[in-house]
Amino acid sequence: MGIDFKGRVAIVTGAGGGLGRQHALALAARGAKVLVNDLGGAVDGSGGTVSAAQAVVDEIRAAGGEALANGASVTDFAAVEAMVQQAIDAWGRVDVLVNNAGILRDKSFAKMSMDDFRLVVDVHLMGAANCCKAVWPHMVAQQYGRIVMTTSSTGLYGNFGQANYGAAKLAQVGLMQTLAIEGAKYNIHVNALAPTAATRMTEGLMPQEVLDALKPEAVVPAMLVLAHESAPTRTILCAGAGTFEAAHITLTQGVHLGIGADVPEQLAAHLAQVTDRAGEQVPQSGAAQGTNEVGKALAARA
Repeated sequence: MGIDFKGRVAIVTGAGGGLGRQHALALAARGAKVLVNDLGGAVDGSGGTVSAAQAVVDEIRAAGGEALANGASVTDFAAVEAMVQQAIDAWGRVDVLVNNAGILRDKSFAKMSMDDFRLVVDVHLMGAANCCKAVWPHMVAQQYGRIVMTTSSTGLYGNFGQANYGAAKLAQVGLMQTLAIEGAKYNIHVNALAPTAATRMTEGLMPQEVLDALKPEAVVPAMLVLAHESAPTRTILCAGAGTFEAAHITLTQGVHLGIGADVPEQLAAHLAQVTDRAGEQVPQSGAAQGTNEVGKALAARA
């Protein structure tokens, strides 16, 4: 088996059901010791019981694997730190973090309460940040780590009724970009997965035939590739129904227009040229934007 996780310790959040459960089972089947985290709440984040996580742990153990259950809410940093410590105490290290926990509070933005906006951002974005922060010193110390963020096509491209979810999901990509840069010298690779899968969070939204094609298992290979020793870094993989794509945040060549009084009018007139995707790049860091802008300005002076 080429992609194996023998000797590795993985934490998967939101792993009591759906996609997270499949992630945990797959990592365990390929040799990882897995801490299965799940608050055990409803899709909207209400309630909580560790029984969902424990059921997955029992499943892993029945198949001969090693696993522990944890019921922390990813929004509670002290509880997240204790969760990471639980893995360290049991197995001595943490190699893989899969930030999968999430909730939905879908409504059109006009009808959405700011409480529902804030809570979704708190679970997805702050939850991921809490988990990353808690594992980070351990990964730095051992000079190894693999972190997988769960983004979404909603964050990347939008989806009606999911302003809160989309904002939180694209924010995870922003977190990935900087953590990948900061983690590079410690051999910490940070990537993002945009899954399309039929789980509790999508049932009732699509016809059954489509749901059948979108088995959560079909997304798991992308997670395994992003979580493995051989993983890339700063990569956004999209996966669903056995199909895999990559998403990129790109920068066009752009046009230098200077700083004259009529530049707003010039920009409006040249907008098609500014947004032309021919020769666009995928910047290695945010500095690429300034480099391109200053470079064109200096060239215009010459």
